[in-house]
Amino acid sequence: MVKTGQEALLKFDYNNCLAELVGPEHGLSQADLDEVAARTPEIAARLAAARAAGKLPYRDLPYQAAQLAAIQKSVRAKKGKYANVVVLGIGGSALGTIAVASACVHPFHNLVADKKRKGPRLFVMDNVDPDQFAALVDMIDVKKSLFVVISKSGETAETMSQFLICRARLMRVLGKKYAANVVAITDTAKGYLRPIAAQEGYETFPVPDGVGGRFSVLSPVGLFPLAMIGVKVDRLLAGAAAMDQACLGDNLRENPAFLGAAIQYLFYRKGKPMSVMMPYSQALRDVADWYRQLWAESLGKIRLSGGREEFVGPTPIKSLGVTDQHSQVQLYREGPNDKVFTLIAVEKFAKDLAIPRAFKGSPGTDYLGGHTMAELMDAERRATTFALTKSRRPNVTITVPAVNEFTVGQLLYLLEVQTSFAGELLGIDTYNQPGVEEGKKATFALMGRAGYEETQREIESLKGAADNIV
Repeated sequence: MVKTGQEALLKFDYNNCLAELVGPEHGLSQADLDEVAARTPEIAARLAAARAAGKLPYRDLPYQAAQLAAIQKSVRAKKGKYANVVVLGIGGSALGTIAVASACVHPFHNLVADKKRKGPRLFVMDNVDPDQFAALVDMIDVKKSLFVVISKSGETAETMSQFLICRARLMRVLGKKYAANVVAITDTAKGYLRPIAAQEGYETFPVPDGVGGRFSVLSPVGLFPLAMIGVKVDRLLAGAAAMDQACLGDNLRENPAFLGAAIQYLFYRKGKPMSVMMPYSQALRDVADWYRQLWAESLGKIRLSGGREEFVGPTPIKSLGVTDQHSQVQLYREGPNDKVFTLIAVEKFAKDLAIPRAFKGSPGTDYLGGHTMAELMDAERRATTFALTKSRRPNVTITVPAVNEFTVGQLLYLLEVQTSFAGELLGIDTYNQPGVEEGKKATFALMGRAGYEETQREIESLKGAADNIV
C-alpha cells in the first residue's frame, strides 16, 4: 500500500494473474512484464510531454482550485432553494456523476427525509426513453428543481431534446424567471449551447478544452451536480491528486496505473479480450458502468498497420459481487477462458450488521451466527478469487481502504491513467471517438436536420426488401 501523508492509497494485487498461480498457458511470466517494462520509460516520457504541452488536460483537473472555489460558491448560494437536481446529459456527461453519487451519498439518497438528506434529490436522465422522462417531469415540482444541462457542443440530440422539454415546462410555470432554475455546463466559447445560455441568462460552468466526456467527471461536469447533493468534491479531487503522484514514475512495477494497463494489454494479446470489472461493494457498482464507457470508447478503434485496417480493443464487462456469483460466475469459470478479471475489495464498510445466532443445530444457519455481513461479503469475494484462480482464470484485485470521496477520487483517476497507458500500448488514439460520430450523423438525418440529406439518402439505400421482416 502506498501512502501519501497520513492517508492510505489503494492496493493493487496482481499475484493471481501470474503463471505461478494460473499456469503458463493462461498466466503472465515475469518476462512478459519485463517486455512492457522496457518500453515504459519511453511511453511515460511521451505521456509526460503531452501533459506538459496541454494535450492531456484531464490529468490536471485535480488541481483546478479556482474552478472548485467557483463551484462551491455557487452551491452555497443555492443552499435550501431546490428540492431536486436534474442532470440532463448522456454518456460521459452522466456516468461519472452517477458513479460518484452511488459511492458517496446514502444508498437511498432520494428517499431520505428532506431534513436529514445532505442535499437535494438527484436525477440523472441519461436516456430519451419517453416513458421514463415523462414520468420524471410529471413527478417533480419543476419550480423547486434545478436543471443542469451538460453538452460541450450543444448539439447532443438526447440532451438538447431533454432540455427543450424541461425549458418549456419551466417557462410555463415561472415565466421569464425560469433561467434561475437552469445551469449550463458547456464549451467555454464554441458550440450551440453557449450563445443560448448567454441569451437566456443561465449560470454556466465550462467543459474544459480537450477533456472528453469520459474523462470529465473531475471537471464541473461532475463536480457541480455532485457538490449540489452534498458530496465533498474537494476530497474527491484530493484523492485524485494523491493518485496522480503515485502514477508519475516510469517503473512499471511501481506505477499502479501503468501496471494495470500492461496486464490488460498482455492478456488481450494472449487471447483474452474480455475485461470484467467486479466490485464487491454495492456503492461501487456504478464505477464499473463508468469504467465500461471509459475503456470501450477509448480503446475500441481501427488501427492502421502496414496499410491494412486492424480492429482492436478489449471488451469491458461490468459485474457485481456477490450478485453475479449467482448469474455470471458459472460462465466465468467454465465458459471460454477469454477474460481477465478486476475485482474491487473494500477493507472497511461504513456500516456492518451482526448475523444473529438462531435455529441451533441447523447446518444451514449455524455457521453464520456470530459473524457479520461484512465478513460474509469478504468471504464471498475471497471465495470467488479462489475459484477463478483454481480454474486458471487470471484476476487482479484493487483494494479500497473504505468507500469515500478520497478513495473514489483515487480509483477514478487510476483507471483514467490506466486507459491512457493502454492506448499507448495498443498504438491508437485514446481520446477520439470516430465510431460514435456515424451514429450521431444518422440520428441528425433521421430527425430531418438540414445538411444531412446525403446521409438520409444513404440510410434509405440500405433498407432491405419488405418481405425480409418476420
